[in-house]
Amino acid sequence: MTPFLAYEDKGADTAAAPLVLVHGHPFDRTMWAPQIEAFSHQRRVIAPDLRGYGASPVVPGVTPLSVFAGDIDALLDDLKVETFVLAGLSMGGQIVMEAYERFPHRIRGLVLADTFPAAETPEGGKARGDMADRLLREGMRGYADEVLEKMVAPYADAEVKAHVHGMMTATPPEGAAAALRGRAERPDYRDLLTRVSVPALVVVGADDTFTPVSDAEAMHAALPDSTLRVIERAAHMPNLERPGEFNEALGEFLARVDTHP
Repeated sequence: MTPFLAYEDKGADTAAAPLVLVHGHPFDRTMWAPQIEAFSHQRRVIAPDLRGYGASPVVPGVTPLSVFAGDIDALLDDLKVETFVLAGLSMGGQIVMEAYERFPHRIRGLVLADTFPAAETPEGGKARGDMADRLLREGMRGYADEVLEKMVAPYADAEVKAHVHGMMTATPPEGAAAALRGRAERPDYRDLLTRVSVPALVVVGADDTFTPVSDAEAMHAALPDSTLRVIERAAHMPNLERPGEFNEALGEFLARVDTHP
């Protein structure tokens, strides 16, 4: 059966746990390029384009986090990957939490980067709905211009800024709008975090204003077995802004998972 999602699958199966990378909104799998390059030499690394993003099919309407998680579950079935470390940034981190709710037996470790677990507020839900309407009317460029220097810090490298802006403007508005409407309906994952039985890594950029360090600290406190890493001189996308520091934290975590009983 042909997988529904477009994806990158690099590296050979080894004794090391496969690494699955879930991108945020409104991006695609290329946001993980530094991590795919760094870790595919030692393990299998899989990075899908979520439905509505990148080269995956665009499905308009409403896409709940449960649907994104179900797509990843099905993709890994198709790829014959039984257990893995699951990492996500921002919306991708919320998809990781939903995935742990749905299929915890498959997950050997969690990486939650620049994300937060609380349910949406009524005000936040309305704002997401309004933004979805705007993207359908206007397209992605105006939004991308407005948020670029919150996604990455104003002092980020020009090449990083160009990559992030390019991902945002290339995202189909229908897919982005469907995800926004789905996130407006998301559940509260805070209690779930207290029940996670595998190691977790919480990572955040020190200058992230979307999901500040305080959110990461709260997740770290809730998780039974977690490590917190704050990446200096980075905002919402430390994996691209400071890939060396991010990869160091991720590499140490993966080494620990590989030896975890």
